[in-house]
Amino acid sequence: MKPLTANDAETKSPDQVAENFAKLKAMFPDAVTEDGVNVDVLKQLLGKTVTDAEEKYGLNWHGKRKARQLALTPSTGTLRPCPEDSVAWDTTRNLMIEGDNLEVLKLLQKSYAGKVKLIYIDPPYNTGGDFVYPDDFQDNIKNYQMLTGQVASDGRKITSNTESSGRFHTEWLNMIYPRLKLARNLLRNDGVILISIDEHEITNLRPVLNEVFGEENAIGTIVWKGATDNNPTQIAIEHEYMLCYGRSKEAVASVWKNSSDDAKQTLLAEYRRIKTNPLLESSDIQRDIRTFIKTNRESLAAITHYDRVDEKGIYTGSRKVHNPKPGGYIYDVIHRTTKKACVPPVNGYRYPKDRMGELIAADKILYGEDETQIIQIKEYLDDYDGKLSSVIHLDSRAGANELNDLFDVQKLFSNPKPVLLLKDLFEFLVEPNDCVLDFFAGSGTTAHAIWRLSIQDKATRRWILVQLPEPLDPENKEQKVGANYCDKLGKPRNISELTKERLRRAGKELREKNPGFTGDLGFRVFKLASSNIQAWEPDRQNLAQTLEASVDHLKTDRTESDILFELLLKLGLDLTVPIETRTIAGQQVHSIGAGTLLVCLSKSIAAKEVEPLALGIAAWHKTQAPAGESTIVFRDSAFADDVAKTNLTAIIQQHGLQNVRSL
Repeated sequence: MKPLTANDAETKSPDQVAENFAKLKAMFPDAVTEDGVNVDVLKQLLGKTVTDAEEKYGLNWHGKRKARQLALTPSTGTLRPCPEDSVAWDTTRNLMIEGDNLEVLKLLQKSYAGKVKLIYIDPPYNTGGDFVYPDDFQDNIKNYQMLTGQVASDGRKITSNTESSGRFHTEWLNMIYPRLKLARNLLRNDGVILISIDEHEITNLRPVLNEVFGEENAIGTIVWKGATDNNPTQIAIEHEYMLCYGRSKEAVASVWKNSSDDAKQTLLAEYRRIKTNPLLESSDIQRDIRTFIKTNRESLAAITHYDRVDEKGIYTGSRKVHNPKPGGYIYDVIHRTTKKACVPPVNGYRYPKDRMGELIAADKILYGEDETQIIQIKEYLDDYDGKLSSVIHLDSRAGANELNDLFDVQKLFSNPKPVLLLKDLFEFLVEPNDCVLDFFAGSGTTAHAIWRLSIQDKATRRWILVQLPEPLDPENKEQKVGANYCDKLGKPRNISELTKERLRRAGKELREKNPGFTGDLGFRVFKLASSNIQAWEPDRQNLAQTLEASVDHLKTDRTESDILFELLLKLGLDLTVPIETRTIAGQQVHSIGAGTLLVCLSKSIAAKEVEPLALGIAAWHKTQAPAGESTIVFRDSAFADDVAKTNLTAIIQQHGLQNVRSL
């Protein structure tokens, strides 16, 4: 029975350096020596494809080499389960992980590599003081423990990135680069990554993405106009960007469509059928169209607002022409029927007078019954296109309003993304049963949007969120509301507590509003921690005491559940894989993944229990008949002596189970 130690590959995230070396050795054995890689020989084998040019095209910055190495360094951490913070723990397949996303991405490599269809992230825009990072990356687990108050500071600085820093852009690049390199490994071959960003770092982010994903895998850029800035400036910034790259653009679907395209054709077909009756007036046609929409509301969900009819066809008047903020255009618009000037909106009109004149001439203005009502723009269903446009118009304040309503409090998060924005985007990018990852989760809009989308088409999708439990300071005016709300909940003052609460409230609200939906509105919470397996750290002055404390390789403050989920993570099993538990020979045995992993973590296994326990485990494994090799794990200190351990191993191996390990 071979013990699993802190130094074994099975107890760490993947060692990408070792994997890369193995691949290189397999391809170019002539270039590999006992001391490593002979670069001169490798250059000869590669011929003219190798360049020594010092000046080359690309983005370079101070610390890039260290950041690249950081992505390659294995993590020895783990994720501890927190059922008490979760919703529908036993049935959900969604994950909410608290921790430094760099370490979490490393830990997810074995279980989720090549399984994620979409990565959406809204990272810090680097506007000054908007992200927290440790400036010493030698031990990310310890940095994380310092940040969350688990250990005292040892002098290392953890701070925000301010514009006064001489390495302003460098620090942001050192933060984002290793995370993107790790994230790419998690994408499916036909997967895509979508990143929100603004003008502060877009010019740096694009070349980083070109390097990590390959310029040939760039899919496009979306411009989201979410604001109207009426302040007197040189150029009013009213938009943000979303950069989209594929893991392999060739494998990504060549055409992206959402459900509205089919809905549009269905509604237009019904309109044409109704119009075949020459006796019907426009009002009759409109009545019948509204009845059809009401009857087929679920399949027409994306376009139910197109419910008016005139001689040109079906249209909607949902978009108003008033300016959302003070500073709009002021002029008279004459009502078509009353011939009186329409009462102007409080903030003025959105469009200049000339543009409004063009809309009026084209019969694109929808007037109210009289001049006292706000006018709208006619948008015809024929002009509606279900494609993903490179320009999106959606008021960014919608995100804050959603949270205000959900929490009944103002300004809980700064600039949260609107659920509708992400839901409409995700409809193009993810199919039912796909997995979505967001490792800068913030307020949790990504999960909320996936839930809304799944309710819309009665499908199931799963998500993984990662959020740093960044402390909230009640003395900071921008964090005061959040800190006070955590106090109200009786929770620690940090962002991830607000994320979890948003998910609980959103799931509850969606369930109440959609009682017929039976899909997954729960989530499992995990928290980043150091490994459950103790590393050998001898105290030379108290060697006897150290040896005694190290008899059990597992930390004494960890639960059986903690250890079980670390095994899942390190052996590459899904964190929501079914776990069945049985009592065999008086001992609890867990079967994970229908027998792929069998674990007995009992603290004491008597000699008389060895044979019935081994035979019971072998019999259970036989009934499950998992595909591929199974791993059996025991607590090393549970056995009275090596004889008992050897006997149990021999019996299990006689029944075809060769991979027997101990912790």
